[in-house]
Amino acid sequence: MRSLHLIIEMRLKIKITKVPTVPDIEHLKKLALIGAVSKTIKVSSSEFQKHTGASSKTAARKLKQLEEEGLIERKIVPGGQLIRMTEKGIEILKSEYLEYSSIFSPESNILELEGNVLRGLGEGQYYVNIPGYRKQFEEKLHFTPFPGTLNVKLSENSSALRNRLLELPAVQIEGFNDGERTFGGGKCYPVSVGGIEAAVVAPERTHYPSDLIEIISPVKLRDSLSLKDGDRVVIQVKKKGMESQE
Repeated sequence: MRSLHLIIEMRLKIKITKVPTVPDIEHLKKLALIGAVSKTIKVSSSEFQKHTGASSKTAARKLKQLEEEGLIERKIVPGGQLIRMTEKGIEILKSEYLEYSSIFSPESNILELEGNVLRGLGEGQYYVNIPGYRKQFEEKLHFTPFPGTLNVKLSENSSALRNRLLELPAVQIEGFNDGERTFGGGKCYPVSVGGIEAAVVAPERTHYPSDLIEIISPVKLRDSLSLKDGDRVVIQVKKKGMESQE
């Protein structure tokens, strides 16, 4: 009898947690299509119904669910509601985009990233010239890098595709100690920029945002391609035929 009481008591102490639901991609996508990614939009449930084909009541319920799941921010105002997608909601749509792009990509062997040239802080020049790094670049990438990097701020679509780049085989750059300080490792991904051999450098530890990449090359890409700050540039990554040097 005592054991039965203990079992009942233990069950009463168990907190009932809400089972996570699968995000409603279709309704999230409809909000993105009417502008909720880049700005706050005003829409009523009846207006949102026109975009989804569901009833007004269902549309209102879906919006409430998206808010509860942290995918949108929502504020009820006279005549409707102010809605803006959260980072979490945007990331979910980016993941969907990645899956579809891998299915319908016209060049299955090529991954293209594009963005705009950005002025760097001079850190690339400092690190490329450190002997412990420079020697590994020469041995593993088979070129002597120009003492500097090309900084590119990726577009929104390419920022999502960057995750696919990081999943590809890479050239491993080992960390080392030069007797005075320790330098972290990283990875390099062979690419071409304007037909010129290059490599995207991805340090293990970095303070740069995820949409910013650094590129090294045997030549000064800015001069060779006549690039200036703000110019659009396309980076081509070969997805096959890359040997991992982990």
